[in-house]
Amino acid sequence: MNKLVLIILCVILPPLGVFFAKGVGKDLLINIVLTLFFWVPGMIHALWVATR
Repeated sequence: MNKLVLIILCVILPPLGVFFAKGVGKDLLINIVLTLFFWVPGMIHALWVATR
């Protein structure tokens, strides 16, 4: 997937961005929990997962 599209997904819907970057796994579960608490930590985690 294009890196720019992945980053846009991470900003708009963080769990979807992590899903497309890594698939189902530990990172997706962590991101869902962070996004449920607040949107910003979920977004930061998704950007970190997608760009590393």
